[in-house]
Amino acid sequence: MMKWVKRIAVSVLLVALLATSASLALQLWEGRHWDRSAALDAADTYDVEIIRDSFGVPHIYGQRDVDAAFGLAYAHAQDDFKTMQGLIPFYRGQLGRSLGMDGLAIDFLVEWLDARAHVVNHLDKQITPALRAHLQAYADGVNYYAALNPDEMNPAYFPMTVEDLATGFSLQHLLFYGFESHVIELFADSPQRELAHPPAHSPISRKIGANGLPVGSNAFAVNRHKSADGATRIVINSHQPLTGPVAWYEAHVKSQEGWDMHGGLFPGSPFISKGFNPDIGWGVTVNKPDLVDTYKLTRDPQNDDHYMLDGQSLTLDKRTIWLKLKIIGNLFVPIPRTALASQHGPAIETNHGTYALRFAGHKELRQPAQWLAMNKARSLEEFKAAMAMQAIVSFNFVYADASGNVYFLHNGKIPERAAGWDWSQYLPGDRSDLIWQNQIGFEDMPQITNPASGYLLSANQTPFNVTAKADNLRRADYAESLGFQTRMTNRADQGLAMLAAKARMTETDFLAVKWDKTYHPQSRARRYVNQIRSLEFDADSPQGRGQTLLNSWDGTTELDNRAAALAVCLLSAEWKAEQKSKPAPDILPVYDDCLDDLQEHFGRLDPLWSQVNRLRHGTADLALGGGPDVLRAIYGIADPDGRLKAVAGDGLVVYSQWDKNGKQSAAMVHNFGAASTRPQSPHYADQAPLFAAETFRPIALTRDDVLAGPHQIERLPKSR
Repeated sequence: MMKWVKRIAVSVLLVALLATSASLALQLWEGRHWDRSAALDAADTYDVEIIRDSFGVPHIYGQRDVDAAFGLAYAHAQDDFKTMQGLIPFYRGQLGRSLGMDGLAIDFLVEWLDARAHVVNHLDKQITPALRAHLQAYADGVNYYAALNPDEMNPAYFPMTVEDLATGFSLQHLLFYGFESHVIELFADSPQRELAHPPAHSPISRKIGANGLPVGSNAFAVNRHKSADGATRIVINSHQPLTGPVAWYEAHVKSQEGWDMHGGLFPGSPFISKGFNPDIGWGVTVNKPDLVDTYKLTRDPQNDDHYMLDGQSLTLDKRTIWLKLKIIGNLFVPIPRTALASQHGPAIETNHGTYALRFAGHKELRQPAQWLAMNKARSLEEFKAAMAMQAIVSFNFVYADASGNVYFLHNGKIPERAAGWDWSQYLPGDRSDLIWQNQIGFEDMPQITNPASGYLLSANQTPFNVTAKADNLRRADYAESLGFQTRMTNRADQGLAMLAAKARMTETDFLAVKWDKTYHPQSRARRYVNQIRSLEFDADSPQGRGQTLLNSWDGTTELDNRAAALAVCLLSAEWKAEQKSKPAPDILPVYDDCLDDLQEHFGRLDPLWSQVNRLRHGTADLALGGGPDVLRAIYGIADPDGRLKAVAGDGLVVYSQWDKNGKQSAAMVHNFGAASTRPQSPHYADQAPLFAAETFRPIALTRDDVLAGPHQIERLPKSR
């Protein structure tokens, strides 16, 4: 018996050794394209100065835009190389090789959309040589860091290329406006929507991203007519996961070619995605106009490889794609899948039919050009010209500038659709007149410039309620087929009420909007929680005691509030359902679960909100005010001890103002710090206490200002 045990043990050991050797050999083979000396030589073509301030935030200076882009990539890699390197398999449709089964769905999406091949074949037809050089400089910066830090990098992933970055731009925007949900629903056991009928038979009416975490945003501005001191102000507060590939990183870049931008960006972005330059500032909030249409194809009964369109039988394009599933180490097994396409767009065969999708932004590769134009705009006219490029597929934008202008744009590559159809349903795929070809023009997008009220607020709500009632756009002026959203959020309800409450706002009044922790009396959240009031319970039961507690709740999530824990537990269920476009769940089972959870973890139904809502990162464990869908937006997931660990919501909060004479000042705060993935760095969580205390840090706007405080200077490239 012992002999067999020993033989099995030896066999297992030999298999493990062989697998390890094969994995290493494969890594070496795939890393043959990595040329460290080439990365070092490329760095010699740039000249960059990086000055880090007392919080480790990089201020990057270069003579040319490409110098600054190179420095931006290198500085970001210093602080978060692990995330940046982890994006490369995503760009190449190879997440399955690093994440296993969890990555295959994204890999299928990349291959099904033929995104990488389209970039390789068409990128240089859509961007200029100067923009390619900018993207190359950023890739060179990441490659340079990898060359200097071989112990951190996987040579199979390098070098990063321009095509990697361009593929990332072409894919990530899809995830922000919810494209993946349209794909996922097709894999249900049965159709999830009805088939739309012709107008004569219907009324005239209408993972690599956030990993399922809430994404939203706040951005609001007032002009000199609204502020008590004549200043123009803007708060930029996009809500993202606090860690991962779409968590905010702060940087300042300045070249002598007109690029001078300070704000937030994601790993892999060669531009600032929200923030300000000396003359303008702008924030971004997620919007979800209807940008995707699903067609149910009619297969040719005489030829299963064909589909019917306008009475003709057309070939359904078919190709085999190979996904790579990780086994162990670098070893993988190839998995074949079939990708289909029709004249509508990419197609999928399911057990209840064959469907094709047509969506905004498909094959659009000019997003980097528009982001750079926005970064370099210095006036409202130039910013509007950048937005008129219509390369960015979605997002709302709120803008303010030194001249006292404020501006709102509900941006979107909105399709021009045939009137009379219900485009929220599946469309018949056998009619070519339903295959839209164009999008509305920039001038037809919902937008407001300098409303008489003097204020604008975007918090993921309908574009028809972003300012005072008299200044809002009329929904009736826009066709139903354009698919604009109609939802309101608590943040929108409460923020607009606060902005309207005072004829003139002081700076204190203005910033109070940002940190407000209240659920508006008319919000969906309050209405959902208030259902408990009408129910009958034994006064001495947990349900009765909880009802008494909720009856006393003032709708806030301040640190010392004792009813907030129970209220937020309840309303979170409604919020999650609304995010998925589902009806709110029956409140009674949710209520019982919340009561049990609080009693189990806190021994009472009314713990202080400060005990429950926490900012945790490394050794930092700090109390937070705020909650889901309040202006002080905090979204938490329960830790084993029952405390809610903040995982999304407020992250990098940006504030810029120009006084009545046009002089700028600015402030920011980050949820953790500049090096939030480097536990050994002093900047791993050094801003967490400020963030928890809702306190900004002032921003040094010029190089001289940065040098006047504690700082460290680094020149690139380093001497060999």
